[in-house]
Amino acid sequence: MAFEMVGVLGLGTMGSGIAEVLARAGLRVIGVEADAEALARGRRYLEASTQRAVDRGKLTGEEREAVLGRVSLTTARRDLRDADLVIEAVPEVLSCKIPLFQELDAVCKPEAVLATNTSSLSVTAIAAATSRPERVVGLHFFNPAPVMRLVEVIRTVHTAPGVLAAVVELAGRLGKTPVTVGDRAGFLVNRLLLPYLNHAAQLLDQGVAEREGIDVAMRLGVGMPIGPFAVLDLIGLDTAYETMCVLFDETRDRRHAPAPLLREMVSAGLLGRKTGRGFYGEERPHRDPEKSSVITFAVAGEGCEVLADRLRVAGYKTSDDPDVVLHFADRPVIEHAARRSACSKLVGVHVVGGRVAELAVTALTAHHSAVAAAGLMKVAGLTPVHCRDRAGFVADALLYPYLNDAVRMYDSGYASIADIDLAMRLGCGYAEGPFEMMERLGLAKVRDGLRALYAEYREHAFAPAPLLDELVAAGLDTFPRA
Repeated sequence: MAFEMVGVLGLGTMGSGIAEVLARAGLRVIGVEADAEALARGRRYLEASTQRAVDRGKLTGEEREAVLGRVSLTTARRDLRDADLVIEAVPEVLSCKIPLFQELDAVCKPEAVLATNTSSLSVTAIAAATSRPERVVGLHFFNPAPVMRLVEVIRTVHTAPGVLAAVVELAGRLGKTPVTVGDRAGFLVNRLLLPYLNHAAQLLDQGVAEREGIDVAMRLGVGMPIGPFAVLDLIGLDTAYETMCVLFDETRDRRHAPAPLLREMVSAGLLGRKTGRGFYGEERPHRDPEKSSVITFAVAGEGCEVLADRLRVAGYKTSDDPDVVLHFADRPVIEHAARRSACSKLVGVHVVGGRVAELAVTALTAHHSAVAAAGLMKVAGLTPVHCRDRAGFVADALLYPYLNDAVRMYDSGYASIADIDLAMRLGCGYAEGPFEMMERLGLAKVRDGLRALYAEYREHAFAPAPLLDELVAAGLDTFPRA
């Protein structure tokens, strides 16, 4: 099966990017929009994107003209009748997509393949509305399509093996890396990414930590390219909210229910970069950093002496009656207070990635003690992040459930370890896939962290995946690979 002429229905940012990718690979493209105004906008997107490619040395001027010459633009869907493949890229509304596919089914030749670029909706429901469900697939490009290398190819229970193989081959021809997955809400990348982002919004809503602190912990501490709130602003809070709704409708898992804060911000029209304001974008009043007059300190817990030595070199002194008590732990620290009167001086310290110090304050910690702890961390060369004394603090509370979701995904047979790691690296720009990260951290550490989260929150999603428990019990620290 060869694809030489491809239709793209919908020429917004995503659709025009897909059309460009196809044309740059030498295919003839028919771009279709609803009206002349939308068509002109799509043309501008194409022209601007290809000009940027020229400016960056990715295309020559002659190559750009050749690319644009391969794209025909029209408002008539009947012009798709000779296309070998049609890719739909209209807004994520199932009630709009289904009638559209029924129309394409009537217009396109019987052997044509119909593909949807949906990022989370049911491909099966779309396929079932046509007379050719075996020739309907999901073909999820990532934004911006000309740049992002990953393409998720979604098969349904109807998809013919030859159709799937041909679409996978086409993705490679386009210079993309295809990952084939089944038809579950969110597919692979969004099914792992969006619950993590939603969880960050829940932690913010619960007052566990502030927005900047959460982003710093995940970026500097864990090594994510950008923090979760910066990601939400980038992809659009409305897109994140809609994807979480689709996930929740399928799973009915409380963790997939959109965070109330996310819903409120979408209702208020604060959608992120597309509206100029989301979690970021507002002007905040300048505040001078609070300074501390701390002179003495005490440390406790595993790994505390290295930091204590740094502080002593800087001129601070240890004391039996210190100004602040720094207790190193990766679990809640209130139980470690030797006596109730010492609780006001107690601050938990959890060093993440050698760069960030999560500072956990209890209900009894005095404000000046928290300020003092932050100042000491800066002296020691660490970035302080304030948080409440809760299991997992910030980084582990967000990271471990994401890793656990990946184990459950693999254990269900939905995707391979290699494909999951590859998809999260290419789709999200992560330095490591979830399985690579777990094996670096240690499976027992991740399992124990999940147990602590489950003990506090009693969320089913936080209970370690059975496979993770089994591997740790067997003394293994790597996942089985074929």
